Amino acid sequence: MKALIFNIQRYSIHDGEGIRTVVFFKGCPLHCPWCSNPESQSFDVEKVMIENKCIHCKAVCPMDPVECPSGAIEVFGKEYTVDEVMNEVLKDSIFYNTSGGGVTLSGGEVLGQAPFATELLKRLKRLGIDTAIETSGMGSTVLLKQMAEYLDTILFDLKIMDPKKAKSILGADINLIKTNIEALVKMGKNVIPRIPLIPGYNMDDENIKRIVEFVKFLGLKEVHILPFHQYGSGKYEFLKKEYALKDVKQLKEEGALNIRKYIEGQGFKVVVGGL
Repeated sequence: MKALIFNIQRYSIHDGEGIRTVVFFKGCPLHCPWCSNPESQSFDVEKVMIENKCIHCKAVCPMDPVECPSGAIEVFGKEYTVDEVMNEVLKDSIFYNTSGGGVTLSGGEVLGQAPFATELLKRLKRLGIDTAIETSGMGSTVLLKQMAEYLDTILFDLKIMDPKKAKSILGADINLIKTNIEALVKMGKNVIPRIPLIPGYNMDDENIKRIVEFVKFLGLKEVHILPFHQYGSGKYEFLKKEYALKDVKQLKEEGALNIRKYIEGQGFKVVVGGL
């Protein structure tokens, strides 16, 4: 069994409790205009040329990173076996033990490669390692529930609640997403809803109200809000992809203050991240 992974990031402190290693699965069914990991969207291996590194050594470039003398060819996506991922993440086990951290599976969308992810999580739990995923909830309910058996925390994004807007802007089926988070809550899992705050897309009063009402219906008590940032904007240029939010200013914590106060006023603990 293999999966396409585009990054294994160490020493993360924003993707669950403690110090964590984050495994990024390649491929996502959504097309969020603000995606900070555009290299994660395709389910295929991608090769790109970084123009300012290219020395034009050949008339026809073979796009081979091994042959490239200037390091101008970058590859996004590599196939791993479960054993290979385990070998990588276990290098950091001392940090999990000392900080209360663990391993988080992210993406892309981890549900896109659910059988592999579930087997990986199962092995991590056998070793007593804390596990988490970051998900949009856009995927099979059956596979998500199987995965959840081996999860300590699910960081679950809620973005746009209007079905038509969710479909047109994100390519999302909000009814499926709602079904999936409800299933996790019914299982008694530790689910933390996260709201990315994106100017011009989902910060309107009606959308925030609908998210809060839904989370209240679920009986959850904690919400994370993730103010918009421009950390991934440079990736669009060398991927030769259009970035719809290139002129949108980064949203500082004060820009999210009114939304934070509103959610707290509804009785929730609010954690601000993603700054």
